[in-house]
Amino acid sequence: MLKSIIAKKIGMTQVFDDKGDLIPVTVVEAGPCVITDIKTKEKDGYNAVQLGFRDVDEKKLNKAQLGIFKKNNISPKQILREFRVDESSSFAVGQEIKADLFKAGDYVDVCSITKGKGFAGVIKRHNFGMQPTTHGQSDRTRARGSSGGQGPQKVLKGMRMAGHLGGEYVTIQKLLVVNINAENNVMLIKGSVPAVNRGTLLISNTLKKIPAIKEVKPAKSKKK
Repeated sequence: MLKSIIAKKIGMTQVFDDKGDLIPVTVVEAGPCVITDIKTKEKDGYNAVQLGFRDVDEKKLNKAQLGIFKKNNISPKQILREFRVDESSSFAVGQEIKADLFKAGDYVDVCSITKGKGFAGVIKRHNFGMQPTTHGQSDRTRARGSSGGQGPQKVLKGMRMAGHLGGEYVTIQKLLVVNINAENNVMLIKGSVPAVNRGTLLISNTLKKIPAIKEVKPAKSKKK
């Protein structure tokens, strides 16, 4: 069963649950997505379903990309992503996947490219502490400090240094789906997700183990 969808991050807001507790949520436009291609183990070596999201003008695609949609008589899509499945025979090209694939109470994994923040120092990038600022002015308060010593006389691999921050794929696991608006294909996911506003998200059923909900039995009244 396919439990994955392509979505767009709208922004963040807050809602209240039945107990009156405030919950910060991310508003996500999940789908509708269209199955544009199906991969089979016999032909491609693996089973997968390719989803398309967001309509796009034909002028913005090349001939190879347009050929995928014209072959299957599907309107051109801007974003194409593949999702692995155990069995692909139950899917059909042109089938629509909507937000009602999930329901409130489900746990999902959200994958996206984080917000790019350019070149950053070690304090912002790796949460290093600042160097002492006493005994006069110093231009080394935010510097990294020594990168080695007299020992190896070289910089070891994996040393945390200044560099590019953000702009990489990150997956946040086991996020709770607070609510689903199937009519408008809108999902409310508890907490924040890694993406800029209007960024693309890949949402799938979580790989983490979900603990079973135990039924609480009413306490027996003590006999006097």
